[in-house]
Amino acid sequence: METKNYLKSILKLHNISMKKLAEMLTAATGKKYTQGGITSRINRDSVSFKEAAIIADILGYNLEFVKK
Repeated sequence: METKNYLKSILKLHNISMKKLAEMLTAATGKKYTQGGITSRINRDSVSFKEAAIIADILGYNLEFVKK
């Protein structure tokens, strides 16, 4: 599954809109995120690992590497 599908599923599960996610990212990082910007990055599958980790943390998840 692509990153965008994971993120969209988790956001839907938590009933968080892209606008709210952008606000939460801005608050967490101090960097200005917009709804359009974050939507575009997620749709292009160009979210960095660091950003994905911040999103996971905001939503109460951990990103980790698990050996097969």
